[in-house]
Amino acid sequence: MTILTKTINRRNFLKKAGTYGLGTATMLHAPYVHTKEKVTLRVLGTHVTLREAIRKQAEKELGFNIEYEPGGSARILQKASTRPQSFDIYEQWSDSINILWRSNAIQPIKTKRIKLWNEINDLAKTGKLTPEAKIGLGDAPFKLLNVQGDRTLGSRFSGEVSFLPYVHNTDSFGYDTRVIPRGKAYDTESWGWLLDERYHGKVALVNAPTIGIFDAALAAEASGLMKFENMGNMTEAEIDQLFKILIDKKQKGQFVGFWNSVPESARFIESGRAAVASMFSPAIADLNQRGIPAVYAAPKEGYRAWHGVMCLSSHTHGRVKDAAYEFMNWWLSGWPGAFVARQGYYISIPERSKPFLSKAEWDYWYDGKIASEDLKGPDGKKSINKGAVRNGGSYWKRFSNVAVWNTVMDNYEYTLPRWYEFLLA
Repeated sequence: MTILTKTINRRNFLKKAGTYGLGTATMLHAPYVHTKEKVTLRVLGTHVTLREAIRKQAEKELGFNIEYEPGGSARILQKASTRPQSFDIYEQWSDSINILWRSNAIQPIKTKRIKLWNEINDLAKTGKLTPEAKIGLGDAPFKLLNVQGDRTLGSRFSGEVSFLPYVHNTDSFGYDTRVIPRGKAYDTESWGWLLDERYHGKVALVNAPTIGIFDAALAAEASGLMKFENMGNMTEAEIDQLFKILIDKKQKGQFVGFWNSVPESARFIESGRAAVASMFSPAIADLNQRGIPAVYAAPKEGYRAWHGVMCLSSHTHGRVKDAAYEFMNWWLSGWPGAFVARQGYYISIPERSKPFLSKAEWDYWYDGKIASEDLKGPDGKKSINKGAVRNGGSYWKRFSNVAVWNTVMDNYEYTLPRWYEFLLA
């Protein structure tokens, strides 16, 4: 109500409320299709989740217009943090939360308006899916989830959250088994391969400071080149040491290039320019679909994990805000989670998506079992061959082996010029 009263006076508000039925009546399944003018929900995010098939399905089921604006992670984060009036829903990763919250770009989400809140699993609520799981260093999502009484973010439940937990995954690196013999999950596959002299001139890295720095740090530590006191929150001295190693390696020709999109990362492997590269899961699926025997590693040091966040703009209110809640609720309802499972991602309520997956799909993507038949990707084309096994095992096994989460460290600003110095070295 505070935001509304800043923009329209009480008389106009009551008039609009009467016209459009604001309040609890529209909280669930609002009759947007019956109004003279449909609501348009603007969604800002990355190409990873802003898939056209998802947008069309959401429009079909929800009955209002949805506009996607996909872009690179750095660009959309800058836009969201400086121009919250330019979007209604923001979709990215948990490492963006501190920036968005501190810039007042997003508003709290009320858990009582998330119909399936109690079914969301514990990964984002406590940091663990199983008692024996490693929480992982850095910004584990549960540390940033709840809005505390002093308006800071923390782990204690308050009924208000900074983001809706939805899509998530464990990231590592991909490698071409035409060049590198297939390793053993959690045993011989290692982040150290990114800096291994055996793959000199055949390594590609992701060009994203908040992500690439951890891939590089994991590689440096795995190679025995340095040791971090806390990789999730590096000191300036550790950052300097890391980039000294990276710049030296780059100048000696260790890296073939840096990629900015999932298709670009796949092209590095497909063309043969790279044998090993930082990668996201869909790139591996795309390569396999084209007959290229790339493997997504299960590093013995653990994964770099990420958790998708769906945030509500501080400028979103009224009917559009109701639509935003409808969209968030829809994302947890089943179909979207099944869609993203076919590109190797997970959803916060897997049980809701299970009925939308065949037994063979569930067994392969979630349980880590052998594919009992050929499986199709999100585009309907074959992506997994019968007999294949997902490297790294089940959902629960993978998230028991998280080394570090995507994180905006205290010294984030200090890393930026060093990252660009590395790129230009």
